[in-house]
Amino acid sequence: MDELWVCQLGIVDFREALALQERLRAARQADEVPDTLLLLEHPPVYTRGRRSTADELPLGEAFYAAQGIEIVEVDRGGRVTYHGPGQLVGYPIMRIGDIIGYLRTIETAIVAALAQEDVAARGGGDRPTGVWAGGSKIASIGVHVSRRVSTHGFAVNVDNDLEPFDWIVPCGLPGVALTSLARETGRAENLERFRERMAAQFALAFARRPRAVAPERLFAAVASPVGGSAH
Repeated sequence: MDELWVCQLGIVDFREALALQERLRAARQADEVPDTLLLLEHPPVYTRGRRSTADELPLGEAFYAAQGIEIVEVDRGGRVTYHGPGQLVGYPIMRIGDIIGYLRTIETAIVAALAQEDVAARGGGDRPTGVWAGGSKIASIGVHVSRRVSTHGFAVNVDNDLEPFDWIVPCGLPGVALTSLARETGRAENLERFRERMAAQFALAFARRPRAVAPERLFAAVASPVGGSAH
């Protein structure tokens, strides 16, 4: 069974995380590191995928700046979404084959982790890619693949503020309702516990043997450190 490095980074600025992904992608393409899953949180940020349009941010950049939310253009698929503290973000840097199969396997892993929290969820299926609890979206997925190695990934709403989603057209879906693990269970959620479950279910779904790797070991592998505060 192939090894999967799993690295928990805490809260990391989005641009720093993007730069780390790019270095890891180059290392993975050169077979210098195995498949790797980064688990982290971001300060408030909107990211715009390749298919995003201006009307998905209808309130204007000045409004978003006043809320302390940065807007960043990215090369992943999909549309605009929000990241913030309390949301678990996963960036798999993996050598993959079939992209659709890859996306469906990510959905399967998220559904399984949510089931361990007694939340019934399902993958996109006839809906856009992502994971849904009832009629509401609880997780988003958007990836980029270069020379068969993936970057970007998934975001699961665990115990984060959902209001910033109301200020945009999330995932390009007008009127879509967003939910979180905390909202579905009616309790304050333990992000650390869910992060462990997500790592285990991701490795299981992809038939990988997970190996926890400290940030320092990961940074040494790509020879360039990144800031972040573990918690």
